[in-house]
Amino acid sequence: MKILGTGSYLPERIVTNEELSEIVDTNDEWISTRTGIRTRRISAGETVSDLASKAAFAALEDAGISAEQVDMILLATMTGNALMPNTACLVQKKIGAKYASCLDVNAACSGFLYALNLANACLVSGMYKNILVIGAETLSKIIDWADRSTCVLFGDGAGAAVVAADSAKRYVSETGADGDRGEALKAGETGLGNFIVRREEKLNYYMTMNGQEVFKFAVKKVPECIGAVLKKAEVFLEEIDYFLLHQANVRIIASVAKRLGVNMEKMPVNLDKYGNTSAASIAILLDEIRKEGKLAEGKKIILAGFGGGLTWGAAYLEL
Repeated sequence: MKILGTGSYLPERIVTNEELSEIVDTNDEWISTRTGIRTRRISAGETVSDLASKAAFAALEDAGISAEQVDMILLATMTGNALMPNTACLVQKKIGAKYASCLDVNAACSGFLYALNLANACLVSGMYKNILVIGAETLSKIIDWADRSTCVLFGDGAGAAVVAADSAKRYVSETGADGDRGEALKAGETGLGNFIVRREEKLNYYMTMNGQEVFKFAVKKVPECIGAVLKKAEVFLEEIDYFLLHQANVRIIASVAKRLGVNMEKMPVNLDKYGNTSAASIAILLDEIRKEGKLAEGKKIILAGFGGGLTWGAAYLEL
């Protein structure tokens, strides 16, 4: 599998730590020292399909192909416009990809990695030729803005990549999940209610997180997952040019770097500008690093992340 083009889009509205301190008991020092986040982008009216479509247009332009050449749209999100139609179908309509099959993928912050896996499988099977893989979120709509433990962490945004089959470019992946620990990070609870069952319990729609549990999980599982994918690929750690990790917390990224023995220069960070954008974070970072000219032909990279579920994944790509 090869990457033909990438794109990203962030809402214009920038929300600083200082601005958040006006609505919740926090301050810039508390947020930045614990997370590395200084600003984030928040949608002022754009939906997930709006963000995703703009990232998709950018990726298609970069790839040099038309929307009508896209055979499939895989959209990783947990904050889609609606349950039905799926948000990938809304993106199809907005960009004019009238020949594409459309599917939403929900693996929370690991979603883009899961979607890449599906894309690779479809390309290897010969079912499709050009696949548009998107990660997009409007997390601001599932955040309790009175809860300082979560509201300071997240942002909205979208990233996209156009991929195609190429037997000369290796793609090796490792994914997993642990549903037993799903309570550590959850959002969007809705209960069963109908003429037979009366909905008694009031469920919490907003995101909740056991920060310590998620941190311990991430700093252990991400290095393990990277190690597993390197072993599968039969590639040495030293051969990797860049590690593009899910942008959740700078302390997590630094801990992963330390455990692997990798210089932080190989682990680019943009969460200081955008916060945690969930399924969009790796896709946005991939586009930024590529646009900076750091991902030239022949480079070897690792994408890795974790999310609610609990889920995790890593992928080795040759550019």
